[in-house]
Amino acid sequence: MKDDNGAANPLHLTSLNHISLVCRSVDDTLHFYQNVLGFLPIRRPGSFDFDGAWLFNYGIGIHLLQSEDPERMPKLSSKINPKDNHISFQCESMGNVEKKLKEMGMEYARSRVEEGGLYVDQLFFHDPDGTMIEICNCDNLPVVPLPADQACSSSCPRANLKAQSQAQQEQQQLRPCYSNPIH
Repeated sequence: MKDDNGAANPLHLTSLNHISLVCRSVDDTLHFYQNVLGFLPIRRPGSFDFDGAWLFNYGIGIHLLQSEDPERMPKLSSKINPKDNHISFQCESMGNVEKKLKEMGMEYARSRVEEGGLYVDQLFFHDPDGTMIEICNCDNLPVVPLPADQACSSSCPRANLKAQSQAQQEQQQLRPCYSNPIH
């Protein structure tokens, strides 16, 4: 089956519903997602036999699950690495977000991506359990689907550079060279 854009959709997916995060302390993480990111608590099935909380906003759910053994969870890293797994949120004003993070005393890292004269600003920080959060103005970049035959090489920067270099070399070999001007 193909979706409206012609992309394969073998599982007939319609949207992303929620992400689940295992927490050292559901209370601490709930506080963070409510007071820093603006999520709202919603009803969670009472039949669950484990601690947790459900939140919703921005069209996405976040399900917090209390760790059965918080002491065995991976140690928190103080290093902010934008290449780590992360959750990204679009914002209205990067300046306002950065100002608010400073007011809250949150440690964060700033990054900027440039593509064809367009800029995406990014702020990265951790939630209480070490999950990386990104706030960005990513909608500055258009979403451009790749042709099926380019999907792999174009999404892998090193492979893409190698392919581009190879293509340039092939074009140079095919380009006629004239040592003497033609009259």
